[in-house]
Amino acid sequence: MKSIIRDISLAPSGRQKIEWAKRNMPILSAIEEEFKKTRPFEGIKISLSIHLEAKTAYLSKVLAAGGAIMAVTGSNPLSTQDDVAAALAEDGISVYSWYNATPEEYDHFIDETLNHGPQIIIDDGGDLTHALHTRKQELLPGIYGGCEETTTGILRLRAMEREGTLKFPMMAVNNAMCKHLFDNRYGTGQSVWDGINRTTNLIVAGKTVVVAGYGWCGKGVAMRAKGLGARVIVTEVDPVKAIEAVMDGFSVMTMDEASEVGDIFITVTGCNKVIVKRHFERMKDGAILCNAGHFNVEICIPDLEEISRNITETRKNITCYELYNGRRLYLLGEGRLVNLACGDGHPAEIMDMSFAVQAYAALYILEHHSELEAKVFEVPYEIDKKIAMMKLTSLGIKIDELTEEQRRYINSW
Repeated sequence: MKSIIRDISLAPSGRQKIEWAKRNMPILSAIEEEFKKTRPFEGIKISLSIHLEAKTAYLSKVLAAGGAIMAVTGSNPLSTQDDVAAALAEDGISVYSWYNATPEEYDHFIDETLNHGPQIIIDDGGDLTHALHTRKQELLPGIYGGCEETTTGILRLRAMEREGTLKFPMMAVNNAMCKHLFDNRYGTGQSVWDGINRTTNLIVAGKTVVVAGYGWCGKGVAMRAKGLGARVIVTEVDPVKAIEAVMDGFSVMTMDEASEVGDIFITVTGCNKVIVKRHFERMKDGAILCNAGHFNVEICIPDLEEISRNITETRKNITCYELYNGRRLYLLGEGRLVNLACGDGHPAEIMDMSFAVQAYAALYILEHHSELEAKVFEVPYEIDKKIAMMKLTSLGIKIDELTEEQRRYINSW
């Protein structure tokens, strides 16, 4: 199937990026060598929708090395890197994506990625899954199952499971320990600030940063903000997480309270309308708004537009909203994922672990789909343990093992 990309001549630049990622992803490199020998996915069609940059491209190549017939798209209109898409396409992988796709183009790319009739899907946010359950239902009989990368996607899957509408098994990759403990915390924590800092070129030290949501991603963002010298405020709806934030040393308050004092606002909740009209109207002149949740619904842009008398692009990836009250608010990356809309996403070493989980979870679906119900399944601990040991080995780190006596002692509890 012919790829749909922006410009094939960009491939050399994309190939450099992929090679750089590969050199810093030793776990995936080891899996690639394993898959080349075993060819577990021989002839299996896989549709993949993840933010289309260098690390994702390498995951696609690793699966292809295992015999998979790949069709790939991005999972966000602003996260596709056109040179990376071109490099993948030049290497013979079907790619349907380009940067800044319209909503219509984005849906078309999702559909094209599914049109080759996959047995396995690898999803990030649930768009492939949604399309299969709505406009592409004729493909459902051929689906073995799939893997979901992120919190938002798993929330959508759990809702479908509760309603009894989920038609195939899905692995909750985000819930794997080698994913959320590292990717969500350290990956998001670093990459969000990479995106903010490269886009604004402003200092963080001394500013008040408001982090909405104290899940694993919010923990990482708050931790890095503190390390950069910011005063950090956390807003939460979960009382347990709120207490955790307090004991981690952060101020906790409502968004109504925080909106009056924050300099930089970062939403990381997976919910919608976290920051709305009444909050915008209370904010300081010059406040910066950005989102690190999967969809651009956490900062209510229609509300922001409603109370603005002038909207301009003041710098690349920074939109200035001049409010009727005379204050100016600055929105980064159109309210989409700031670490990808305004940066390169998570560090390669972090995605090495996350995508290793994806690769082995896809293999698990292939080997066990006939015995799995149409539900959401956790990634087996054995996969987490294997990947963790591979990571330690790549770092040259050894750990202790239980003696036989210790095993017997523990088993006697």
